[in-house]
Amino acid sequence: PQPATADVASDSYNNVFRDTEALRELGVTHYRFSISWARVLPNGSAGVPNREGLRYYRRLLERLRELGVQPVVTLYHWDLPQRLQDAYGGWANRALADHFRDYAELCFRHFGGQVKYWITIDNPYVVAWHGYATGRLAPGIRGSPRLGYLVAHNLLLAHAKVWHLYNTSFRPTQGGQVSIALSSHWISPRRMTDHSIKECQKSMDFVLGWFAKPVFIDGDYPESMKNNLSSLLPDFTEPEKKFIKGTADFFALSFGPTLSFQLLDPHMKFRQLESPSLRQLLSWIDLEYNHPQIFIVENGWFVSGTTKRDDAKYMYYLKKFIMETLKAIKLDGVDVIGYTAWSLMDGFEWHRGYSIRRGLFYVDFLSQEKTLLPKSSALFYQKLIEKNGFPPLPENQPLEGTFPCDFAWGIVDNYIQVDTTLSQFTDLNVYLWDVHHSKRLIKVDGVVTKKRKSYCVDFAAIQPQITLLQEMHVTHFRFSLDWALILPLGNQSQVNHTILQYYRCMVSELVRVNITPVVALWQPVAPNQGLPRLLARQGAWENPYTALAFAEYARLCFQELGHHVKLWITMNEPYTRNMTYSAGHNLLKAHALAWHVYNEKFRHAQNGKISIALQADWIEPACPFSQKDKEVAERVLEFDIGWLAEPIFGSGDYPWLMRDWLNQRNNFLLPYFTEDEKKLIRGTFDFLALSHYTTILVDSEKEDPIKYNDYLEVQEMTDITWLNSPSQVAVVPWGLRKVLNWLKFKYGDLPMYIISNGIDDGLHAEDDQLRVYYMQNYINEALKAHILDGINLCGYFAYSFNDRTAPRFGLYRFAADQFEPKPSMKHYRKIIDSNGFPGPETLEKFCPEEFTMCTECSFFHTRKPLVAFIAFLFLAFIVSLSLIFYYSKKGRRRYK
Repeated sequence: PQPATADVASDSYNNVFRDTEALRELGVTHYRFSISWARVLPNGSAGVPNREGLRYYRRLLERLRELGVQPVVTLYHWDLPQRLQDAYGGWANRALADHFRDYAELCFRHFGGQVKYWITIDNPYVVAWHGYATGRLAPGIRGSPRLGYLVAHNLLLAHAKVWHLYNTSFRPTQGGQVSIALSSHWISPRRMTDHSIKECQKSMDFVLGWFAKPVFIDGDYPESMKNNLSSLLPDFTEPEKKFIKGTADFFALSFGPTLSFQLLDPHMKFRQLESPSLRQLLSWIDLEYNHPQIFIVENGWFVSGTTKRDDAKYMYYLKKFIMETLKAIKLDGVDVIGYTAWSLMDGFEWHRGYSIRRGLFYVDFLSQEKTLLPKSSALFYQKLIEKNGFPPLPENQPLEGTFPCDFAWGIVDNYIQVDTTLSQFTDLNVYLWDVHHSKRLIKVDGVVTKKRKSYCVDFAAIQPQITLLQEMHVTHFRFSLDWALILPLGNQSQVNHTILQYYRCMVSELVRVNITPVVALWQPVAPNQGLPRLLARQGAWENPYTALAFAEYARLCFQELGHHVKLWITMNEPYTRNMTYSAGHNLLKAHALAWHVYNEKFRHAQNGKISIALQADWIEPACPFSQKDKEVAERVLEFDIGWLAEPIFGSGDYPWLMRDWLNQRNNFLLPYFTEDEKKLIRGTFDFLALSHYTTILVDSEKEDPIKYNDYLEVQEMTDITWLNSPSQVAVVPWGLRKVLNWLKFKYGDLPMYIISNGIDDGLHAEDDQLRVYYMQNYINEALKAHILDGINLCGYFAYSFNDRTAPRFGLYRFAADQFEPKPSMKHYRKIIDSNGFPGPETLEKFCPEEFTMCTECSFFHTRKPLVAFIAFLFLAFIVSLSLIFYYSKKGRRRYK
């Protein structure tokens, strides 16, 4: 429930000390507030002022002086005395300018000694257009557009009168500055055409230029307005133009939801795209209005009226806007002299009432005390002021160093190109070349050659992939087998031996060129979740039989490929967010059965290692100061990662937090393991493999229903200052280091592999530069985890090999049946060759190049007839030499 009226909202009138204490907590240097015209002069005209009203503002200014906070005071923020509205029709009457001048003179006389920054009128666009044309705001007059333009005309004249009053009568003794707070949006062209760009300029003219051009340029309206509005727009006389021109000592800018995406008239967008880009707006103002000093006197965002203190959405918008302001200053040379966050505390938000909150401090409007409680945004702003911006954090600085010499540098291709088409040399037919007529080969009917033994070189698709991998300098290559291709029926009643031979050739050829194959048995992919169709129809992982079928499939793969494969993945990235509890239960048992098959039947002979690869994106509390958000983040981590990790790497059972959360909500669908099953599953790993791509922020407050998970009571969001890929995947390198440390904390000092890490690119070549940045920084975070945190990190695998099998994720571009390396591939190769990021102190470290030769798949072993023939020739050569030597010596003795 909220108050029924706006009579008393945050009650600042009775809480000067409370409000100023909040300012002291924040550490601000300036505080913007408004003087209520109706409170100082209830009748609106220069009569006897309200002494209590004057005393309140004097008390507030005195307290600010004690704290060393500079006041920025607005004379008119939309609260016109009712008598002036009734008697004159408000700002529609030109006579109101004189009354406003009298009111301003009273304020300058009483408070001017303590105020150095004055704002005459706040957001005249909203006052004129929505107060008198649309009627959306007070005084709620639904007049014509002509009335709206007339009111704006009068507001500009009123502002100019007050500026001249101060300039003539008060500036010499008080030394302050006066401006008008202009609100603006930012607009981007829908298409990069001359027409769209001109329409954007027109949009800016109709909103900001409407008031800024008369004040800052020439005293008159923009040409685009005069050309389009004709007689609707009033005219300034030449004396009025001179009177208005230059009546601002700085550019006071208001930017945020008061206008943007809220009160901007749709017609004034001119079919272009609105954007909350403060940096671009600041640069545009700088260029359009002759490089003025800009004071951002209002900026911020809003959250739902039901949100209490964890206002993450507001906090990240605040961060974005302040970052953009800093960029405008440092990179664009814009002269921004101050920044004011809006607002200090929650209040009554005009037409939105209590449905939104915009304060840094939370107010319970229904309480008697109305205590100010700092929100997350207040704590963030406090830290930002303390640091005066965003100084580089030591933990985010790049680290110089190298990985261990046996570090695995890999690349991923979830499903390699399986093409069992044999080369031309396997054709048994005989052909003649028709050199006289058709110039083609003609098949000789009825004549065939002897069938020869097949070789791996007969699969023409393998060698090009091997060549590209060699070009990349990787030491490991991870790919997934296709269960449905190998066993179409899901069991060994029908085995596709051609596919098995293809995979066998692939892994043997990899080993031959010293690239270690890392093979996943199953990966969830459409159609049928990566399962044979028959198993998918029988319930997929919901059916316990699938686990038994998987164990038999794994046995076949170990038997056929295990001599060449030393690193196995049972399940690659099972996605828990769309998995049922029973499916996860059976999947865990399937993994355990496959692990035990390998451990008991094949490990001794093949000497390989096997584990499961879990997707492990990092979950970060959206509000770092909030204990609730920390609890939410831990809950999501347990449901996302712990669900499958805890039974294998931990206790053998599901996470306690997960089961407790479900039981509290009367959800008893999470199955129980028997003691035998716990023993079966626990410890079924030789290493911990994780896929990591991004970081997600989570909040306890329900702000956006579309992204709110009612099941876990969590709001997912992102930091809008983060870089994003074309598909809106956030680039957050430090999240990788955090998840590695979380896994170590949870499951101990295990050998870990980052089995997949990558990002998508766009249609343009320059989009690959984001991947270069992504890889550079994510790998550097992995290095920090290894060197600084002691993580036993054994390898890193980039995702993905090429665009043919993973469109827009590949390090090789595929076009016109050709593979072309992207800049990111060359950058990755450079990191591999350097084994990390060597600095001056690590340059001398040298890793000897190791070659692990496989006798079973060496050149000579696969070409036994050739070896035998060469041996025979060598033996014949030796015998011939021996005979020649013997008879030549015998001949010489006979001659003697």
